Amino acid sequence: MRFLRHSVMGLFLLGLAAALALFAVQMITSAVQQSLSEERRAPPARERVFAVNVVTATLGSERPELVGFGRVESRRTLELRSAVSGRVIGLADGFQDGGRVSAGDILVEIDKADARAALERAEADRMDAQAESRDAGRALGLAMDELETAQMQAELQQRAYQRQVDLKTRGVGTEALVEAAELTATQARQSVLTRRQAVSQAEARVDQAQTLVARAQIALDEAQRDFEDTTVTAPFTGTLQSVTLVEGRLVSANEILAQLVDPDRLEVAFRVSTTQYARLLDDAGGLIPAEVTVTLDAAGAGISAEGTLARASGAVGDGQSGRLIYARMDKAAGFKPGDFVTVTVREPAIPGLARLPASAMDSRRTVLALGPDDRLEELQVELVRRQGDDILVRGEGLAGRQVVTGRTPLLGAGIKVRPLSQGADNAAIAEPTLIELTEERRARLKAMVTDNGRMPREVKTRMLAQLDQSRVPATLVSRIEQNKGG
Repeated sequence: MRFLRHSVMGLFLLGLAAALALFAVQMITSAVQQSLSEERRAPPARERVFAVNVVTATLGSERPELVGFGRVESRRTLELRSAVSGRVIGLADGFQDGGRVSAGDILVEIDKADARAALERAEADRMDAQAESRDAGRALGLAMDELETAQMQAELQQRAYQRQVDLKTRGVGTEALVEAAELTATQARQSVLTRRQAVSQAEARVDQAQTLVARAQIALDEAQRDFEDTTVTAPFTGTLQSVTLVEGRLVSANEILAQLVDPDRLEVAFRVSTTQYARLLDDAGGLIPAEVTVTLDAAGAGISAEGTLARASGAVGDGQSGRLIYARMDKAAGFKPGDFVTVTVREPAIPGLARLPASAMDSRRTVLALGPDDRLEELQVELVRRQGDDILVRGEGLAGRQVVTGRTPLLGAGIKVRPLSQGADNAAIAEPTLIELTEERRARLKAMVTDNGRMPREVKTRMLAQLDQSRVPATLVSRIEQNKGG
């Protein structure tokens, strides 16, 4: 009986489960059919609004800056050479690399013994030449006297001959006497010719003696210069470099002893493109005296000096392009010849330009400006200069418009945007950040600067003066701490 009851209960539950399964399948099938038969409706479209950063384009006068890189050079550099050979017997105390010398200081002394002996020999040769000149003058005087005597004798013999001719004409004299007188007169004239030749030889001897005196004087002057060249002096005030000379060394003629550089007359040579060079020319084709700033980034210290454009190179140079320009530096404290520096040239002011971020312009040289109903409009602009991360542009309808600072592929003409002004952020960025220091931190920073042996004295003085202020620029503190004083 129990088995029958259990069997009936199992069959009942099995049938109930089958009925529920069939009901579920029917519900799923009807739901799928109803879903397929219904018409799909798209959700209502909503316009997307983008948030963009904008800046107001203000037209005004801008002075573009041309940035280049160059090398500091000295306008007056002299190679100190030995004019004579010999042994070095004396050197100045400051004759070393980096030594400071003044104009007229004796730098090198070479042994004068050989030069003094040559000078004395030249003096003796000049005395011999002068003695020969005096002897030739006396001989010329004697020859002139002998010529004068011979001429007087010739005149007397000529008068005696004329007298014999007159006697013969009157019938008193004889033919033999006339011939004898004529022969004597001829001999007297021959003696005059001989004396004239002697005078000519004496004059030639005088000329030769004068030439010998001149040559002896030239040799004496050369010996005097060689004697003076044994002492090398500084022609101007400057700094020595490339010094390899020591006392007691033998030097040869024309050997380079050192280089003398004038550290107060510096200039910077930098190369620009031909297009940039054309912007620095006036109407006459000459280089304008534009102002320049020369900066040397010495581990964040930022040594700088002002100057003006001076000249341009006469030729391009083999394998080079553009133009090489020289700028004269004023009060170039801390700079040394050979420094690699950054040169910023301030060009003449250009009116009617707007300064915008470089990201505001695309490759087609257009910008997006805010129009009515906060929709973007595309404006064509003319690119005048690129200034780092900024551009200087001009264009029709640009003045006073709000321009999108960052172009993205999602932005274009007709797109609705939500503008975000950057005026306040730019003002905050423009102001330098100043911080107050504790006494311990201030002392530690000053010690870092003082202990730095590589930093120039002028830079140390300027940085210590800034650290003594009540509020110190945060960038200066960061640079000192990152570089441990410099």
